[in-house]
Amino acid sequence: MIPVPLRRAVLRIAAIVLFVTLAGATYQGAATAIERRQFPHPGRMIDIGDRQLHIYCTGDGSPTVVLEAPAAGMSSAWGWVQPVVAQTTRVCSYDRAGLGWSEAGDRPYDPSAVPDQLHTLLSRAGERGPYVLVGHGLGAVFAKLFAGRFPADVRSLILIDPAATGSASAATMRLVSASPWLARAGILRVSRLLSHTVVGLPESSAGPMKSFLNRPDHLTRAANEMARWNDAVHLADTAPLSPGLPVVPVSVNGTDRVTFLTDSARATEVTAAITTAVGQVAS
Repeated sequence: MIPVPLRRAVLRIAAIVLFVTLAGATYQGAATAIERRQFPHPGRMIDIGDRQLHIYCTGDGSPTVVLEAPAAGMSSAWGWVQPVVAQTTRVCSYDRAGLGWSEAGDRPYDPSAVPDQLHTLLSRAGERGPYVLVGHGLGAVFAKLFAGRFPADVRSLILIDPAATGSASAATMRLVSASPWLARAGILRVSRLLSHTVVGLPESSAGPMKSFLNRPDHLTRAANEMARWNDAVHLADTAPLSPGLPVVPVSVNGTDRVTFLTDSARATEVTAAITTAVGQVAS
């Protein structure tokens, strides 16, 4: 039989844990409600058949630059890049299904479906090719898949720190897998375990990024993408690219963890590569 003092101590601890969890969940819900009003989507919501995806296009000219965000990222991750590229040509960033402002839909996540969804999104948004396709990290994998599946639409491919098999660290994988539950309890918001990774972005981009990196819906899809990381990399490695397609590798942060282009100097390297590719395609 459990001694009475021990039983009381266990009950007290359980009550404290329950109180903290409920308080965290309440804080999380209130903060999320405020952020929904504070950070409305800057672009357009486009119906692609089974869900709506968010696309944000700025600038004018051709070719159109299309940006694929890294793991756990979204359109706002390109805060240093998109405004600069928009001074030269048309540039579009977007949120993959379930990330950022885009709807997840009812179907389970499938990495092979990402390029088809992007192709439909661009078509229904009226954003015509040819495209200079830019991907960062896991986004580089999806960019390569798109180029292999729709070769006639892609004139140049820029791969920033492309993801490789097993390149996501075990610690990162565990954190992202647990992040939806940590977010629901408000732990991520208080600890800034993920939101600190966007420090350095322009505030107009950092605000939405911090918000979604504390949101269970966004993090659930991010965890699904991370869980299928190696599958996505394998698909990209076997994607047939058109002979002669310019493929430009850019090394910025390495491939060991989920990172964003928060350093303006590093982002300048990326925009320089994009500007060069645009000039070559346009000439």
